[in-house]
Order: sequence, then C-alpha cells, then structure tokens
Amino acid sequence: MFGSVLSVLLMGMVPAWGTQANVRALSGDIRVSPPAITDRMFSADFLAGLSASGVIVTDLESGQMLLGRDADTARPMASLTKLMTALLIVENHAPEELVTVPSDIADTEGNVVYLSPGERFSVGDLLSALLITSANDAAVTLARFHSGSTDAFVREMNRRARELGLTHTSYQNPAGLDAPSQRSSPRDLAWLATFVLTKPPIADRMSLSFARITGSRGSVLTLTHTHALLVDNPAILAGKTGTTDEAGQCLLSIVEAGDRRYVTVLLHSQDRYKDVRQILASLPR
Repeated sequence: MFGSVLSVLLMGMVPAWGTQANVRALSGDIRVSPPAITDRMFSADFLAGLSASGVIVTDLESGQMLLGRDADTARPMASLTKLMTALLIVENHAPEELVTVPSDIADTEGNVVYLSPGERFSVGDLLSALLITSANDAAVTLARFHSGSTDAFVREMNRRARELGLTHTSYQNPAGLDAPSQRSSPRDLAWLATFVLTKPPIADRMSLSFARITGSRGSVLTLTHTHALLVDNPAILAGKTGTTDEAGQCLLSIVEAGDRRYVTVLLHSQDRYKDVRQILASLPR
C-alpha cells in the first residue's frame, strides 16, 4: 500500500536540498525514483541489536522499505504527533499571520518554551517552536488559532490522517501527550514525513539546528533542536524527536548515505541515537 499510494500522490515531483549557515535546507517536492539498490540486507541479528520496538527505514525517493520491525503496529508516538499539527497549519495559514498566545497557556503540560499569555508571534515563528524545540505550548496555541479549540483541531487531524491513508494513526491532542488514542505506526509516520517534506515551511524547520523568534512585545526566545545528532552528524539532514512515559524514546530522522536519502522511524526505543547510528552505519553506500 505504501509504495502504491506514494507513487500516485508524488509522481513527477522533484526534491530540493541545500545549505545555509545553520540549516541544511530540506524543502521543495519529492520525486519518485527507482528503488535503492542494496548490496546487503539487514539481518535478523541486526534487528535484534536495535532497542526500538517499532522500526522502519524507507528510501525517501522511491518509498521502498529497506528495514521494518512491526512496521504496521500502532504505538504511542509522543511528539512525532507534531508533524500532523504542522501540516494542518501550513496547509491553511501563511507564515506571516499573527497569533495571540492564549491566556491560560501556562497550564500546558510537558515540554514548553514558556510563551507569554497575550504575546503575539507569527505562524512561522510558532512553527519553529513546534518543530525545533518541540514546544507543546506552541502546539496548543496554533491548534486554538486554527480551530478555536484543541478538540476541534484534533478532529481535523484525524480527518487529514484518513485522507492521507494513515490507517494505523489516530490523534487525541496536538502535542503528543500520552492518551489512549494517541498512536501511529512506523510505516504511517514514514509516509507522513515523506509527505510533509514537500512543504518548505515544515521541511526547512525540521533541518534547523537552532533559531531565534521574537514576539510583538519584544520577547525573544532561542530555540535549539531536540535532535541531538542534527548539529554533530552531517549524515543527519533533518528530524523530529518525541519522548513520553508510554512512548519511550521516539525518533524520526532524514539521513543520507551515499547518494541516497532515507526516512528512519524509531518508536519505543531504549537508546534512539545508538539505534539510528547503527542503522546509518549499515545503509548501502
């Protein structure tokens, strides 16, 4: 299903990658290309060495799956949820639109950047907080801005998931906090990542190692990417992290090996960076 849907929706598109001072730009469109040619396969012993319960590695251009462990099993996904939150915002709003931070934003649970109630930020700046620092208060602010309430926004998230064919995905909040219906599978997340990378406002932010945003009242927030390898490892082009008690360590990375780029998804990992390094070292070059 993954390959056929990918081929239909993305045929004829072309990826654009580049570099700037502190960003390896990942934006533009995606082209369907021939499958990756592998001179070796991942062995059962290799899989046994990965700590993640759910794993997938797909070729970014072709959609070919190179590696999978329980790829269609739905699990808590933590802040990988924010890919869908960002998608809905980008599909419906311009980056320069201004958003007022809700008065009760201090009630937001989990990882936050301490947005000030009543402060106004652009949609683009809040997307940076969402995707770089994985700020839950940015997720809530954007959700309410778009839909009026988080419940209404969640309904739109689930509708969009169905439209994209994410059959093992459901949402209960826009940030990724643990909840009974907050789940996705590695395959769904790999497909969603491939799709959102066609949106430059998302793709560019997923590859930023840091950024600085400024509110209309002059408050300045410095953002550092939660993906620990993005700065230090040139093979890691972009990514998104997530961590909760139920989800464990989750990691989505866009990696480069040889002349190919791959989407790697790890769910419920015990050591996500060790896992992705092991995968990267074994990719064909």
